[in-house]
Amino acid sequence: MATAKDTARLFPAPRPVLALLATSLGVLVAQIDTSVVTLAVKHIGADLGSTVSEMQWMVDSYNLVYAAFLLTAGVLGDLYGRRRVFVCGIALFSLGSILCAAAPDTAPLLLGRAVSGLGAALELPMSLVLLTAAYPEEKSRQNALGIWASCNGLAFIVGPTLGGLLVDTAGWRSIFYLVLPLCAGALALAWSAVDESKDAKGRRLDLPGQAAAIAALGGFAFAAIEGPHLGWTSAAVLSAAAVGCVGTIAFVLIERGTPEGLVPFELFRSRPFSAALAIAGLMTFGMYALLFLMPLYFQTLRDQTPLMAGLSLLPLSITFVAVSQLNGPIMRAIGPRATMAAGMAAMGIGALTVAMLRLPLTSVLLTTLFLQADGLALMPLVIVAVVVSHVVTARLAPAPEAETQTPVPETAQPPAAGAAQRA
Repeated sequence: MATAKDTARLFPAPRPVLALLATSLGVLVAQIDTSVVTLAVKHIGADLGSTVSEMQWMVDSYNLVYAAFLLTAGVLGDLYGRRRVFVCGIALFSLGSILCAAAPDTAPLLLGRAVSGLGAALELPMSLVLLTAAYPEEKSRQNALGIWASCNGLAFIVGPTLGGLLVDTAGWRSIFYLVLPLCAGALALAWSAVDESKDAKGRRLDLPGQAAAIAALGGFAFAAIEGPHLGWTSAAVLSAAAVGCVGTIAFVLIERGTPEGLVPFELFRSRPFSAALAIAGLMTFGMYALLFLMPLYFQTLRDQTPLMAGLSLLPLSITFVAVSQLNGPIMRAIGPRATMAAGMAAMGIGALTVAMLRLPLTSVLLTTLFLQADGLALMPLVIVAVVVSHVVTARLAPAPEAETQTPVPETAQPPAAGAAQRA
């Protein structure tokens, strides 16, 4: 039976470049799925007879599972191998996409979305860890991270346009098959051209902390989504909010008293580290609100087809990709503080302009999309750079095997998720 070393001979090109390609495909898989589903959710709901809250769960079941298990992915990578966890994540994402494509009604579709969210929670953080290990030199790592981050914008070009075309011509089920070739490419490259690494010493699964995180996120998500439908004072919504509060308190208490827990609280003593994560969280709220509401706005208020709605989002996507390529030089020229401030200001001005206008003119709408895209493009690389640079030296994992890559930091979470996690 062929080993990883044998199959690696299929790819004689420079390994860092192949690692960058594999991890970039991992980002594309998750972000294309997100952008396509938000574009098609109206048609999916109409075909399956889903309620408004069920349509929200089509997006949030993915996000909820993703957020709940993101913290555990790093521990699994240390215990069982970072490449192995990345590959398992891609495989689960593929399975979830197939379940969604074959779903006869809403419930199986939501299950498939949850499985895809679990896959994303495993593969996205590992993609950043593997990329950091492949590029140990700071300048080359920043350039690689810029390419990795720009894949978000590339996904927002490919997803809405090609996804809109598929919805219009082949039906919404076809959009879930869109990511399968990318999953196959990521699997082949990762297993054949990326070295394995792990460090199980002092690491263990924190099951109580994981349960508390699930309770906190699940309670708040249920209350937020079902509140408008069931009523904010209904027993179910109030109970869910109470579960979220108790889960949050339990999570903090458990993690503070658990050595090597899910969250390294000592890192939050660093003001730049904490500020970067807070900014990432605010950016994520704005980004996902934009990606969920704008396709619905174009299709509902402007009566556009899915394809035309996708084309209407192209200014946002193209600007994101273009500005992402300049992210590294901009950050080196004006510093991370000014870069993050400029990015958040652009996002805020764009969002405020859209909110204040009932039915904005096309020219005004394009301007706001450009502004928000500029803000989004400036943020990911600088947030990752600040977070990674403030991870303490003690959290560098040694390479235990002959084929192991350069040691990598335990904390390296994708910026779109908005929180640090151990990897």
